[in-house]
Amino acid sequence: MKLKNYAILLSFLLCGSAFVKAQNMALKSNILYDASGTVNLGIEAGFAPRWTLDVSGNYNGWVRSHGRTWKHWMLQPEARYWFCDRFAGHFVGIHAHGGQYNVGNLKNDISFLGSDLSKLSDRRYQGWFVGAGVAYGYSWILSRHWNVEAEIGLGYAYTRFDAYPCADCGTKLIDGKSHHYVGPTKAALNLIYVF
Repeated sequence: MKLKNYAILLSFLLCGSAFVKAQNMALKSNILYDASGTVNLGIEAGFAPRWTLDVSGNYNGWVRSHGRTWKHWMLQPEARYWFCDRFAGHFVGIHAHGGQYNVGNLKNDISFLGSDLSKLSDRRYQGWFVGAGVAYGYSWILSRHWNVEAEIGLGYAYTRFDAYPCADCGTKLIDGKSHHYVGPTKAALNLIYVF
């Protein structure tokens, strides 16, 4: 049901592209998400000479080999201020993010900024998250309609989850626990088509 709502929102945003002028709208795909098998699409629209609104979403509903699970969906709107022209050069942004996840059976020893990801080795976590952050990026013009953009963001995320003993089965181990995270909230290497 939630995927259907996401598809409707994305369709609504894309339908608005029929009314845009040159250099006012861009479609993008995050190559980092593509590399992980995560389906993603972003749309960015100009609404003032140096301001744009970027809305990106991603979905990964696949179960990996050996029962590894990294299912999620996320929506991340961002207001951007461009230091020179829209869609070119340096920019800063403020973003929000939210979504749901179902992650487990991922063998690792990672503990990062207060989040112990090694627990994903023998447990499955299912929950939701919301948060916000700030970002910096740069967009390189490749041709009249094509750009490449790099962006990094830092921020906060609040998550609420249930934990299960394995990726496929089991009784709930943890019910309704929450976690606060501060650290990287966005990393993007986008391939962009500018209208």
